[in-house]
Amino acid sequence: MAIKVAFKGTSMTLVGRRIKEGMPGPDFKVVDGDSKEVTLSDFKGKTKLITTYLSLDTPVCDGQLKEFNKQIRGAFEDVLAIGISKDLPFASKRFCAMNEIEDIKAFSDYKTSSFGINYGLLIKEANLLGRSVIILDKNDVIRYIQVVNEMTRAPDYDDALKRLSEVEKIQKDEKVQEAPRCKACAGFTEPLSGKELEDFRSKVTGWELLEGKKLVKEFKFADFAEAKYFLDLLCVIAQEQGHHPNFNLIYNKLRVSLTTHAAGGLTENDFIMAKIIDEVNL
Repeated sequence: MAIKVAFKGTSMTLVGRRIKEGMPGPDFKVVDGDSKEVTLSDFKGKTKLITTYLSLDTPVCDGQLKEFNKQIRGAFEDVLAIGISKDLPFASKRFCAMNEIEDIKAFSDYKTSSFGINYGLLIKEANLLGRSVIILDKNDVIRYIQVVNEMTRAPDYDDALKRLSEVEKIQKDEKVQEAPRCKACAGFTEPLSGKELEDFRSKVTGWELLEGKKLVKEFKFADFAEAKYFLDLLCVIAQEQGHHPNFNLIYNKLRVSLTTHAAGGLTENDFIMAKIIDEVNL
């Protein structure tokens, strides 16, 4: 179920994948002030405080970046503070230079809304990011989520910084499971069959198995625009995963078919993609 927030009392919807504390943080792609692409793996080994906002042209967002920059400065040894919005990269770079923002790095999600989609923070009605604070530990596990319900209000800085301090102190070096993602096929890949296929199938819901070679699911929406919007979200995710489903859009229905052509059947990648698709709220 999608999260509802408000802008000056008007209800709006956050769409994208569902995230929760304790799960591996999904990968994403944003760009820096020089339009260089950056992903989550570029911040590996660091505790990350990520704060999102609508636009630096508004007073609350302007103050949000300045406040975190002030609070982070000199207070944490091994923390990387990151600001993400859909402001154009050169606008963010200019803002940071003019306001001496040096302790929080600003990135732009303007290209594909990758961060917004992967973290469920894309405002459907405005195509901007909702206001939030997310903390990932050194292993990229999500340890804190704060989504501001009324977007004209600032985040609870004290609560976020208190949790950041706790996360920094209890860092663990144990190996954790990475966020599931599709793996590139090298040469011939054996398709799943028999019990192995059934085991994977039991982990997804509502997907029909056709001829033992395809996973198929139909999604129904209020109208064509809703179905097309859902398709657009899935296309961003599929491109990032390197796994390209077959889509059949007929008015308010989207039929998704998954298979691995290189294997001539189903592989683990298809089930990973199915689970990711099922995480998407609209």
